[in-house]
Amino acid sequence: MTLSKYKFEEIAINCTQKRFPTEEDQPLYIGLEHLDTGNLHVDRWGSPVPLKGEKLIMRKGDVLLGRRNAYLRRAAVAPHDGLFSAHGMVLQPREDVIDKEFFPLFIASDYFFDEANRISVGSLSPTINWKDLRSVEFEIPSMEKQRELAKVLWAMDTTKRSYQKLLQKTDELAKALFIEMFGDPITNPMEWETKPLSDVAPEVQYNGVFGDIVWLLNLDMVESNTGRIIEKLRVPIETVGSSTCTFCNDHVLYSKLRPYLNKVVVPDEEGYATSEMIPLKPNPTILNRTFLAHLLRSNEFVAYVTSLSTGTRMPRVPMTVIRNFKCILPPIEMQNRFTAIIKQVDKSKFELEQALAELNATYKKIISENLG
Repeated sequence: MTLSKYKFEEIAINCTQKRFPTEEDQPLYIGLEHLDTGNLHVDRWGSPVPLKGEKLIMRKGDVLLGRRNAYLRRAAVAPHDGLFSAHGMVLQPREDVIDKEFFPLFIASDYFFDEANRISVGSLSPTINWKDLRSVEFEIPSMEKQRELAKVLWAMDTTKRSYQKLLQKTDELAKALFIEMFGDPITNPMEWETKPLSDVAPEVQYNGVFGDIVWLLNLDMVESNTGRIIEKLRVPIETVGSSTCTFCNDHVLYSKLRPYLNKVVVPDEEGYATSEMIPLKPNPTILNRTFLAHLLRSNEFVAYVTSLSTGTRMPRVPMTVIRNFKCILPPIEMQNRFTAIIKQVDKSKFELEQALAELNATYKKIISENLG
């Protein structure tokens, strides 16, 4: 197979047109938080808070690239006209070099992101800059081969979407089960006993010994609504900054930053997390860890804390709101029964995730075998 070499600026057009947002832009706005690693589709959008500063203008079909925190490998196709985060790039293909159907697949490939990450700058939030990216050379196949690959890969993507929708329905089932068993945790229609969260799940850090290499959990590594860890980042302990907290597998980690993103983690081992995450340690005699995590992820709780958040650009839940929240306390036996059901649900999810992982591996192999 013959490959041709091009500079990135010969492959892609960087669309830099910007404007200040209006109130009408909020419902369709797409930020980096709306792009999911490994997903070419944008499944949610809109900002619950007023937009500040200039944003990039995007058109339906443009490729949206998350240039900030480039290691997350976020790229997707714009689903509509609107505004996109200024921490991203809006790209269009140069169709004399690259097929428009193949272009998003190329941008989302490991081949592209390996090079993009190599030239990214900054240690805290590695960022891709156009001035560096534009001159990076890539080898791509002929136009005929690109079209052939696009047909195969988009067909595989359709199958991937089916698996992803099944996983989403599984998560929705868990939320529905919680409400069915325990009711709205805010209005408490079933009149369960309540206590302040600070009494039953206080903010307590872990005092263990971690070793030379540790797990460092940043918010970008947590999937919204599910708490799935996108990737476990292992770093030398001396590189961990002071703005962190410690946790272990007795905790539930709750993100107080932009609570509408709904990031709640049930960790399976010890580690360090950004100080934006609160390490809550539930009392196991009256509060089940899985039950607490699902309460905090519930749509009702998310709406409640979002309404009480402070700040416009980066809203946070005040710690007093978290500490004073009246946590419902159904009988622990009932909480444990809920957890047992969730474990079965998670087994079904695991099987779906395994099938999706195998499909992703085949998908990536096809791309890697046909790019430089």
